[in-house]
Amino acid sequence: MTTDLNPQKQHMSDASMVRTLAAQAEAIWPQEQALLRAYGLPDRASVLDVGCGTGEFTARMAEFMPKAQVLGIEILPEHVAYARQRHARLAPRLEFREGDAFALKLPDNTLDFVACRHMLQSVPEAERVIAELIRITRSGGRLHLLVEDYGMIHAYPTRHDLDAFWQQAMAGFSKHMHVDLRIGRRTWRELHIRGMRNLAVNYVTVDTLRVPRDVMATIFESWRDGYASTVAELAGMKPGDARAGFDDIASCIRDPDGYAVWQVPIVTGLKP
Repeated sequence: MTTDLNPQKQHMSDASMVRTLAAQAEAIWPQEQALLRAYGLPDRASVLDVGCGTGEFTARMAEFMPKAQVLGIEILPEHVAYARQRHARLAPRLEFREGDAFALKLPDNTLDFVACRHMLQSVPEAERVIAELIRITRSGGRLHLLVEDYGMIHAYPTRHDLDAFWQQAMAGFSKHMHVDLRIGRRTWRELHIRGMRNLAVNYVTVDTLRVPRDVMATIFESWRDGYASTVAELAGMKPGDARAGFDDIASCIRDPDGYAVWQVPIVTGLKP
């Protein structure tokens, strides 16, 4: 068993993560909202966002469902404090608490809608978190997992071979952090073998046609600021080469003649 279940705490605490989470929410929410609407959730649903970070999605859910009770749980106290302050206008219907996704202090079979976004790729033993999310979801309740997969990022034109960059970066980072940076492609199976029903995989397409270029570029520039030095160290790259990989993507995005895409899987299902 892995000892450190939060190996990226330093990166998550970095100021760049606030920018990352804000830009990701701005890029993804318009498409994700349409999917949420299709779920047909009850008006007064009990909603939980696990690993909520700075509460960007959590607050949007509270606005999207004005009669729902919405709770965000996050392990980093500084993010909880930030979320409470930033989204104070929605309290007390929107609440933020400090908590551990591996051991949620919530009863079994109680919540109508449980979301976990941008988190499972960042923790070891993600299947333990998935089991915990299923535990607290009520029978007939819905699980909504936005699960990143870094093999689903492409850009052209670029100066370097980005496929090679991501392969090297993922291999080194995954090995040393004990995380799965391709968990997006295996999450359907993790839910299926645990008995979830009505499973579906939908994709949010974050690309230069659907998302403002500045917003999309901010995602990769924030990743660069928070992760480039660690990626270089763990993947055996020169520091400049790691930064160049992220800069290459951002430059392509900002180039009016460039096209870049990040396919983001959302895996959903109902608890029997």
